[in-house]
Amino acid sequence: MKTAVVTDTASYLTPEQIKQYNITVLPITVILGDKQYKETEELTDQKFYDYLRNEPELPTTAQVSMGQIQEAYDHLVDEGYDTIISIHLSLGITSFMDNLRMFVKSYDKAKVYPFDSMAASVAEADLCMLAASMVQQGIEPEKIIDEMKNLRDSTDIYFAVNDLKHLSRTGRLSNRSAIIGSLLDVKPLLTFEDGKIFAIAKERTMHRAYKMISSKIQKYLEEHPDWSVHVTVVDSNNREMLQKWSTSFQTDFPSVRVSTSHLGPAISVHTGEKTMGVVWDKDFKNDN
Repeated sequence: MKTAVVTDTASYLTPEQIKQYNITVLPITVILGDKQYKETEELTDQKFYDYLRNEPELPTTAQVSMGQIQEAYDHLVDEGYDTIISIHLSLGITSFMDNLRMFVKSYDKAKVYPFDSMAASVAEADLCMLAASMVQQGIEPEKIIDEMKNLRDSTDIYFAVNDLKHLSRTGRLSNRSAIIGSLLDVKPLLTFEDGKIFAIAKERTMHRAYKMISSKIQKYLEEHPDWSVHVTVVDSNNREMLQKWSTSFQTDFPSVRVSTSHLGPAISVHTGEKTMGVVWDKDFKNDN
């Protein structure tokens, strides 16, 4: 048995991580006006944010097609893989997983395990790296899926956006709380619940958003005193704030492993620019 791990660019794995873990990453398409770009391959962050700031027509996205999936799977089969673990964006924010599950019912060249990350970004990436690290250890797919479910269940995600207009426009906000971002200088705080995005609070500054998220991490640590915990700070073109938050989290929580990541165009279409997010979970790299 030879097992491959497949994901999409919404995981925002770095080139180094992709190489280290031997993960196949399929690009989401970002549409700027009448032009389409494959995320990470054809569209730079600078070009995307310039468009977002200056063009009246807002960008959109198109998910990975089943044609792209088949081409990738067939290529892996040609390379000798007979098993594929395919980890993707939450079903709660895109219909892709439903389409994939239908596709694999008729795909008979390899055994495919579709896996709903019930999230995006770092939470998706951690699942990919866990799966790939277990593949490298020769662990059977069913055991990998079980461990991925455990990691997914341990994950909390909170993020603050400048306003809710992008999430409201693209239909990714599950509760009818757009009013929460209508006040001047309020930073809506959101989370994932059952794979869907919900607005849960409003903070007037990013500092206050940080303090609320910090309190949730503290509670998480108290509830899981025996766990090694991994905290990842994520930004959408907000590098100075990213550095500030990651340094502060490492100071406030010296026992946790703190990482950083970035949102690219496919997710920033929905969150807007200057978003700050934090993802924490049981640390699969230091699982006791």
